[in-house]
Amino acid sequence: MRKIIKLMAVVSMTLIVLAGCGSGNNETTKDSASKSSKANTEATGEGDKILAVTSFTLLEDIVKEIGKDRVDVHNLVPTGTDPHEYEPLPEDIKAATDADVLFYNGLNLEGGENGWFAKMMESVGQDWDNAFELTKGVEPMYVTSGSGDKKAEEINPHAFLDPIVGIQMTENVRDALVEIDPANKKHYKENAEKYLDQLREIDEQYKTKINEIPEEDRVFITSEQAYQYMTKRYGLKEGFIWAIDTEENGSPEQITSLLKFIEKHDPPVLFVETNVDPRPMETVSKESGVEIYGELYSDEIGKPGEEGDTYVKYLQYNMDKIYEGLTSKK
Repeated sequence: MRKIIKLMAVVSMTLIVLAGCGSGNNETTKDSASKSSKANTEATGEGDKILAVTSFTLLEDIVKEIGKDRVDVHNLVPTGTDPHEYEPLPEDIKAATDADVLFYNGLNLEGGENGWFAKMMESVGQDWDNAFELTKGVEPMYVTSGSGDKKAEEINPHAFLDPIVGIQMTENVRDALVEIDPANKKHYKENAEKYLDQLREIDEQYKTKINEIPEEDRVFITSEQAYQYMTKRYGLKEGFIWAIDTEENGSPEQITSLLKFIEKHDPPVLFVETNVDPRPMETVSKESGVEIYGELYSDEIGKPGEEGDTYVKYLQYNMDKIYEGLTSKK
């Protein structure tokens, strides 16, 4: 299968088949094209592989787990690159043009309606009916960014750090692939159920391990306020230097604010994310006398071969490191 074929119907005339990136503006035409494409898939059974595009590595991993050999995945933002701001490469543009389905995080991770992902969709003429927001159904949380008169509320996009949100995202991937390729519904549902079982087990581990941490030690400090969804669900008190990566990071005002938080709540250790400059947290550690226990994953899974190189491993690694750090003073 290639991009959902768009048909321009002319009454009593021969249907013209368009392959590639034609966008079309007629909504009736789009609906007819979608139904025709799906009907073709059902008739041919296996057919060609689905071409999927994902906005960043974590989504790529989930889609590969659910699609397996039925889906070819082209990922846009690689590990080590900021998913908030990205400039698609020529190969990304081609993949987005040809894609049957596109997956993005949402919650403003890709910049929202005026962000790089939306601009790419418009530039290649992709139909938004083929794009799926994987945090659909997730209640957004907000952070306060900026300072003084420039303070503003922003959506925190890092919901995927919460395993329960991961379950919702997996279900959204499953449902999207079934919608795009209904002839292989059983394949996607079976793969999804196996993957969901792993995520449910991770959720149980988070609940069990955090409940084992002495209540006074459930103080969790990182550079960015990325872990808000996870800390609220499992009962950790969250401290941080800055609210979100798109603002000033590690200013004297931010560091002073965190030092006051540390003095009040006496955390066992500090953590630093794999994708941030560690120097602000090193300053906090030096000034407070609280050690940095280790690194955690936040915006991205690890590179192939690293401990957190899949979404499940990413969640498991973070939980193990958090538990070890917050119980290290026992």
